[in-house]
Amino acid sequence: MKALQLTEPKHWQLIDTPAPEAPGEGEALVRVHQVGICGTDYSGYLGKMPFYSYPRIPGHELGVEVVGVGPGVTAVKVGDRCSVEPYINCQKCYSCKTGHTNCCENHQTLGVHCDGGLRPFFKVPARKLHVSRRLEFDQLALVETLAIGCHAVNRGNPQPGETVLVIGAGPIGLSVVEFAKLSGARTVVMDMNETRLRFVREVMGIGDTIQASGTDADLKALDELTGGTLAQVVVDATGSHHSMSGALKYVGFAGRLVYVGVTSEEVHFPHPLMHRREISVLASRNALSPDFTRIIELIEAGSINTRPWMTHRATLEEVPGVFTHWMQPESAVLKALVSIAE
Repeated sequence: MKALQLTEPKHWQLIDTPAPEAPGEGEALVRVHQVGICGTDYSGYLGKMPFYSYPRIPGHELGVEVVGVGPGVTAVKVGDRCSVEPYINCQKCYSCKTGHTNCCENHQTLGVHCDGGLRPFFKVPARKLHVSRRLEFDQLALVETLAIGCHAVNRGNPQPGETVLVIGAGPIGLSVVEFAKLSGARTVVMDMNETRLRFVREVMGIGDTIQASGTDADLKALDELTGGTLAQVVVDATGSHHSMSGALKYVGFAGRLVYVGVTSEEVHFPHPLMHRREISVLASRNALSPDFTRIIELIEAGSINTRPWMTHRATLEEVPGVFTHWMQPESAVLKALVSIAE
């Protein structure tokens, strides 16, 4: 069967790979229908993702169909449509045993540490499949993106009446916005790209946006919007060490700064500011199984509409020719989806 592999940074190759064997104990064999492309894939292509290794078959935002189950599998059956929780954890380390499966000490993310879904079929632990009777495969492929935002907002724990500043209005930032809204907190979005901010205002209904300039004007704008309190929760979803190093100044007294974007560069900030305001600095990595369950229910109920996110599409064979275009701001990509043919 055909698969798309990054043999090294900036080099795609369509390869032939053996069809997977029958699923073993606790495993399911899935057919991949839709794959979402995210910032991790772009960073992996550029060689800027710190956890990436090569050669690698990318793809971790997946809408799949179960086509086979191994012994002991009862939670899914052949024909089920599923979203894949792509964080393969060992279930044995301290993190796993204490419920922090998202940061397993032996963690493997599909498409990053091990091969992912840019191929027609592969095996996955059945416990990592989340079934929906109603969602389409492209909707299921967006569940993982939303899970990243869900977990980041849970880490910041915004309360009604507080202000959440989301820095970066790419797909991860937009997923943060969805759950910041659901928290009941006031949401403000900052980005350098006015096209993205217009989407936030017109489609997501967020009236408070700041077009970032990289100057003191950005802080002044937030100060004016909040009456001087700044934000109780700041979530930086940019993956830029410049933005991440400057995000602390937007956090108000006793506030929380959450880093959900990932960079391979150093992040630094002045300690006196952090100390004076008693700011909590938090990392947000991946997501937890209950996040996937919650998100599927929210999409099924119509509380989250994924349709406007789906701006670009391609087949497996077309990806090498369009991938660099998707990374350009003028492409206006929010979420690109890849259809996998058998």
